[in-house]
Amino acid sequence: MGLESPGMIVVIGAGTMGAGIAEIAARAGHDVHVVDADESALVRGSRTLGERLDGLVARGKLDEATRAGVSTRIRWTTDLEVAASAILVIEAIVEKPDVKRGLFAALGRIVRPDCLLASNTSSLSINALGTDIVGPERFLGLHFFNPVPAMKLVELVPASTSSLATIEAAGNLVRMWGKQPVTVRDVPGFIVNRVARPYYSEGFAALEEGVAPEVIDALLSGAGGFRMGPLALTDLIGQDVNYAVAVSVYQSYQGRTRFRPQPTQRALVEAGALGRKSGRGVYAGDAAPIVPPLLETGSSPRAIRVEPRPGVFAPLITAALAAGLSVIPDASLEPDMVLVDGVTIASGDRRRLCDRQDCDVLLDAARNLTTAKLLGITASSARAARTASGFLSAIGRGAFELPDRPGQLVLRTLAQLANAAADAAVEEVANADDIDTAMVLGANHPEGPLAWAGRTGKSRVAHALTAIAAATQDDIYSPSSWYREGS
Repeated sequence: MGLESPGMIVVIGAGTMGAGIAEIAARAGHDVHVVDADESALVRGSRTLGERLDGLVARGKLDEATRAGVSTRIRWTTDLEVAASAILVIEAIVEKPDVKRGLFAALGRIVRPDCLLASNTSSLSINALGTDIVGPERFLGLHFFNPVPAMKLVELVPASTSSLATIEAAGNLVRMWGKQPVTVRDVPGFIVNRVARPYYSEGFAALEEGVAPEVIDALLSGAGGFRMGPLALTDLIGQDVNYAVAVSVYQSYQGRTRFRPQPTQRALVEAGALGRKSGRGVYAGDAAPIVPPLLETGSSPRAIRVEPRPGVFAPLITAALAAGLSVIPDASLEPDMVLVDGVTIASGDRRRLCDRQDCDVLLDAARNLTTAKLLGITASSARAARTASGFLSAIGRGAFELPDRPGQLVLRTLAQLANAAADAAVEEVANADDIDTAMVLGANHPEGPLAWAGRTGKSRVAHALTAIAAATQDDIYSPSSWYREGS
């Protein structure tokens, strides 16, 4: 089975996703029909796509000839019968299983025998959607990500009835369209909507515990390396949309605690604070959050003592030496510790500061301490906080103070993302490499969560999760068997 480039593609649904899929197919040379029962939706979709193409031309990213060709190849219609000539039909309509099943049952009677049928659903069971299809071997899921023209990932979800020829042909086609397919087992949330849940839930958990939203977003961006903080991102996505996905995944897994929705987010939805589209959410209006003032700093450090093998502090000691600060080797110190003017700063390992007698300040994790410009600290006193922030300021880092919570913020979030990814690997949702690829290409994460766990050390991640679970008395943090099995 082949999906030759000149073949005609039908996209059902003229919304943002449907228009985006139509655009990339047309830019690859296909004639495309966008079908929608609502004529006003067709008008909106055509207008929005035209404005987007005009914007690309204005920015020099598309020439006039290509823009004209794309527009010419896309037709907008209410007539489902145009699917009779299609080589592929992709459904991108409302997430209601009965409506989708009815559509595919009708399409099965219209399309030619070798036409592939695909659903762009983000959360519904592909097997359940294909129950009434004539020729179920040609049906599968092709989950694109918004905005479709920019996002490289496509989750390719075979149904139990999908033929190998169907899977291969669909994968080859999306590669021709410049996308990266990853094959995913038909489970709730597939890869991205399942594994990404802790990023949002940990943001709301910290908010519930009194951490300022601007601090949460600033640290997960500045230290965690994420393109946008979780709270600002949910405002952009829509609190109702993001919370609905959380509830769907949670219910689909019979209430597995790893995917438990957050009550703080539910309260926003119930109050109509849906994010930018409603004018208020976690933040007011549609502006990006303003980075709050950094922690007050003390004087530049007079003496920095460090164990001769500085461990995770090595990038900070390198920066201190480059800044001309006095650094004195001290074999009496433990690795992953530094003594600054009598204040002991330790790398946060999972434990709360109140449970440690060996330090005055805990430094939260960073994805990359060499490049991170914002770091979180938990301090035993105001003097300890000023001393630590003074040290960080002297080497070009800003600091925010965090409450004494297990795993602090960045470590806890990264570890729980790695936990969810490990569960997906154990349950064979996809292989480990594809899980990481999906999170980078489909969720804009700077690094796959399992790659981060490998760099950090699986035993350290497992110990962190075990300690967080014990301190919070919450099984949501119990480490996946992937860590215990030494996979």
